[in-house]
Parts: sequence; structure tokens; C-alpha cells
Amino acid sequence: MAYFLVKTEPADYSLEDLAREQRTVWDGVRNPQAVRFIAQMRPGDRLLIYHSGTQAALVGLARVVSWPRPDPADSRSQVVEIEFVRPLARPVSLREIKESQLFADWSLVRQPRLSVMAVPERFLRWLRGQGLLDPEEEEE
Repeated sequence: MAYFLVKTEPADYSLEDLAREQRTVWDGVRNPQAVRFIAQMRPGDRLLIYHSGTQAALVGLARVVSWPRPDPADSRSQVVEIEFVRPLARPVSLREIKESQLFADWSLVRQPRLSVMAVPERFLRWLRGQGLLDPEEEEE
């Protein structure tokens, strides 16, 4: 199982929207590098939901529930269906991630406009160390 981070502007679509709907199609991604990450997703993979804009923080967890497929609105893009898992116990701000000085080489820090990216295992360990990611979620 892999972890990916997906960014969303909460005014457009928030974690609260996903929690209310429980399931949605993750679409609208145009950057070729981000589209390649969507194409790598598999059912069961986890998504860290990141609110961009003024909040700039990780806020929740979702699960990929479908195989990637072409976006019907844009043949150069891919979509997946995702479902809500839970909010994080607390938001993890971009500032906190940067101030840790542990992830300077991660796309979240290096490529701030990239909307979908892989999550390095060392970041997952860091989240687990803070009690924000449960080991049991690995086995669901």
C-alpha cells in the first residue's frame, strides 16, 4: 500500500465535503507530473488530504477505492474514486513540516504547486511518531 498527498482548496472542496459525501471522484488534475502520480494509485492506497491556500495543512485521511481511469473531461488526465477515512487529530501545517527540517527534499516543500505527490516513508514515520497515523490503518 502506498501513500499519496492530494491538495485541495477548501473553498472549492474540503475534507468536510468529503466527510459529508463519504465518496467522490478525485478529478481536475492537469499537471502531467501530478497525473502520473494518480496513474500509480491502486485500490487500498491511502491519501493524505492537504488544504492549500490560507490553511496550508494536512487535515485528513482518505482511501483510494478504484483503479485510475481517464478523466472524461480531459483525456490527458486521470481520475480515481476515493472515500473518507477520518480527519487527523490535528492539522499539520506546512510551516511545521518545513520547521522540522526533515523534508526539504520532498515535493511538498520543493514544488509547492504540485497537487498530487507520493509521500515518503520517513514522513509517515514522523506522523506516526506524533500519534497522527495509526499502525492499524496499514492493515485495513
